[in-house]
Amino acid sequence: MKTLSKSVHERFSMQCPSIGQLPSPPAGRTGWPWTESSASPAAVMPDGGEWPLITVVTPSFNQARFLEGTLRSILLQGYPNLEYIVMDGGSTDGSVDIIKKYSPWLTHWVSERDGGQSSAINKGLQRATGSFVTWINSDDMLCRDALTTHATRVGFRSGVVYVGDCWLIDAHDAPRSLHRARVHSLEDLLRVRSIWRSLDDRGFIVQPEVLFPRELAARVGGVDVHNHRTMDYELWGKFFLTGATFQYTHIPFGMFRVHDDQKTGQGWATTQSLIATARKLLAEAKDLSEPVREAIVGELEEHERDYWRETGRLARLGLPERLVAPLRDMQASLWRRAANFVRRAS
Repeated sequence: MKTLSKSVHERFSMQCPSIGQLPSPPAGRTGWPWTESSASPAAVMPDGGEWPLITVVTPSFNQARFLEGTLRSILLQGYPNLEYIVMDGGSTDGSVDIIKKYSPWLTHWVSERDGGQSSAINKGLQRATGSFVTWINSDDMLCRDALTTHATRVGFRSGVVYVGDCWLIDAHDAPRSLHRARVHSLEDLLRVRSIWRSLDDRGFIVQPEVLFPRELAARVGGVDVHNHRTMDYELWGKFFLTGATFQYTHIPFGMFRVHDDQKTGQGWATTQSLIATARKLLAEAKDLSEPVREAIVGELEEHERDYWRETGRLARLGLPERLVAPLRDMQASLWRRAANFVRRAS
C-alpha cells in the first residue's frame, strides 16, 4: 500500500482543539467524547509553571468502527501541551479517511505497512518528544479530563510510572466496571495466578491507565517488537527491573474496550504469551530469593495447566496441546469446508 503520512513537528506540540473545531460526530453519538469535552485549563499550571509536554501514541490497524472515538478522546483532553502521533499499519477499512479528517490536529500520522502493533508503538515512541508518554490503542480511549487532572493533582516525577484507574467499556462506549490494579513490585507482576489474574480481585495493569517517562521507555528499548500479545506486560516488567517506582493515582485515566475482535479475547494464545513473558522476566530478575523464584515457577506452571484444561473437552481429559491442537485444526478445516459447500449449494 502507498505510504500516506503527515508530520508537523515544526509545531512541536499543540493546543487541544475545542469541540466546535472538530468534525461533527456521527449521527446518534452523544456524551464523551462525541458531544462533551474536557475542561479548558489555565495557560499555566497552578504553581505558575509550564504544562509538561505529554505525548500520546495511537497504533491503528483496521479498527475504523472505534478509531474516531479514540482520536476524539485524546484531542478533546483540553491539555495545553500535547503531542499526538498516530501510527496506522496500512488500514483498508476506512481508518485512513477518519485519520485524514482529524489530521489538522495531529502532530504526526502515517499509514504504511509495519511489523504489527508492537512495531507501531515503538516507532511512535521513538518519534515522541514529550517528557511523559503513553499509547492508546485504536479501540480504547482516555477518560474525560484525564491529562489535566493528573497534571494538577499528581504532577510528574522522573523515574515514576503512574497508574490510574481504568473504565472497562463495551462496544457501544457503555461503562461496565471500574478497574484498579494492585501490582506494586516485580514479584507481584510475576504472580500471574494469585495477583495478575486472581479470580477474587484481578490485579492486572490495564495499558490505557498508564503514563510513563519517555526516557525510561527509551532506556529499556521500548516494547519487544516480537511480542504481539503481552508487550505491555513485558514493558512493565522491564520498568520494574530498572528499579522504577509505580505510583497509583486513583484518577480515572483510561477506558479499555471489551469486544469480540480484540486479541486479549484469544484466551489460550494470550495465556501462553503471558506465561512465556513472565518466565523471561523471571530469568532476568536477580534480586528475588530462591524460595520466591520457586513459588513463582510453581504458580506459572499451575496456571498454565489449569487454563489449558478449560479450553475444551480433550484438554480436560488430560491430553497435551501437541496432540489436541492438530485435531482442533482438522475440525476447524472440516467446518470451513462444510460451510463453503452449503454456501455454494445455496
